[in-house]
Amino acid sequence: MFYGLAHGAVDTEGLSFHHELSDIESLNRRAMAGELDVTAVSFHAYAHIADRYVLLPHGASFGDGYGPVVVARDPIGREDIASGRVVVASPGPWTTAALALSLWAPGARTVAVPFDRIQEQVAAGDAAAGLLIHEGQLTFGDDGLHEIVDLGRWWKEETGLPLPLGGNVVRRDLGSEQIGRISRALGRSIEYGLSHRDDALDHALQYARGLDRRRADRFVGMYVNEWTRGYGPEGRRAVQLLLDRGAEAGRIPAVRAEYAV
Repeated sequence: MFYGLAHGAVDTEGLSFHHELSDIESLNRRAMAGELDVTAVSFHAYAHIADRYVLLPHGASFGDGYGPVVVARDPIGREDIASGRVVVASPGPWTTAALALSLWAPGARTVAVPFDRIQEQVAAGDAAAGLLIHEGQLTFGDDGLHEIVDLGRWWKEETGLPLPLGGNVVRRDLGSEQIGRISRALGRSIEYGLSHRDDALDHALQYARGLDRRRADRFVGMYVNEWTRGYGPEGRRAVQLLLDRGAEAGRIPAVRAEYAV
């Protein structure tokens, strides 16, 4: 998404961007503290910062029939997780993965583990089950782990909509003029990356955490695509439904998603 910006290939309308790479749960927490002007956040976290941040109209990641995956060394039942008998290693309490897990299995108990260590902990027997995001969704089979549920597939079957995972937000107090410039610059970067896919993938591979190019290309295709260009009516319905379901379950405050122009 940010290849065009990182390489100075798009018009930023005079804005200068400082890029910080971090895992999504760290970004969620920093956004909750109001530290960042523009950031990716989980939609779960967005519910807690909607008074301070507004969603940009592009840059979102949706799982369209796929998404975070609960895995274990041996098959376990949904009721084992919902009852709390099996503790799930989770990438963090503010991730959308954690919210989706709580909707699929109310009563689930989790323990926070850095997302890139969950798979190895489950494989080693240090965790009974794990909630995988990012490239772990493609690699858990390499360690002989069993899929318990793909929460994106479950959500699609449940609602007919894609599962909204994360979006880009901008601080409201930057003002409409500057927010507009930021939005246009990021929109150009997304379009540039999608139209220069091979070069953008080369750029992204330095952060691929061991994925080969074939799997990295597949992963990028899953989460940087037409949904990233813009939510569209269906994407916005999906976001609001997730927020509404989360609020009804008592997991998040009730909010209406708001988008910058």
